[in-house]
Amino acid sequence: MDGTLVDTEPYWLKSEQDFASRHNATWELSDAEQFIGYSLYDTAGLIRKKFNLQQKSDQDIIDELTTGVMDQIQEELPFRPGALELLLELKQNQIPTALVTMSMTEMAKKVVDKIPFKAFDVVLGGDQVQFGKPHPEPYLTAAKILGAEPASCIALEDSKTGLTSAETAGTVAIGIPHIASIPEQPGRILIDTLQGVDMNRLQQIYEDNRVKA
Repeated sequence: MDGTLVDTEPYWLKSEQDFASRHNATWELSDAEQFIGYSLYDTAGLIRKKFNLQQKSDQDIIDELTTGVMDQIQEELPFRPGALELLLELKQNQIPTALVTMSMTEMAKKVVDKIPFKAFDVVLGGDQVQFGKPHPEPYLTAAKILGAEPASCIALEDSKTGLTSAETAGTVAIGIPHIASIPEQPGRILIDTLQGVDMNRLQQIYEDNRVKA
């Protein structure tokens, strides 16, 4: 979701920096980049230790960070180029879709509610799985709910963490780097943008990489 569907990574950075400021600490872009795509529980645990906030639980920190992002979403929600157009075409052709995010489900649903059509059959948040990305559980769970084999699914991700989760789950995983770079490696699929990517292009990528597998 964050960075692939919507351009909310800067919102997370601001929320984290505001949180740090309230606790007389600093949080730089380099800190945030390390945890793009990771479970919020992993990020909260690091922040709690980094800022020595033993009195706060991970959930307390997550709730505070999420509130900061949701406040910004209420003002403006920028979608990534090409994302809504591709989703609309998929839905018009009755292709099942799932949103697999490490953001909390409540926030994910608020984002989905702002899309002017029913974009997703499944919304899976980070609080619905035991192991977050880069573990494959999120994508395995979403595929199971959709009633699909992971190998028949295409996953779109903007971070190394998310892409690793999708790759390990056995999907045809496509990386679209945004804030943080994604390292190239044999067999990894990377494209510059979703702008201009349609269902036929996805089908071509799927067929090309299914043969390789």
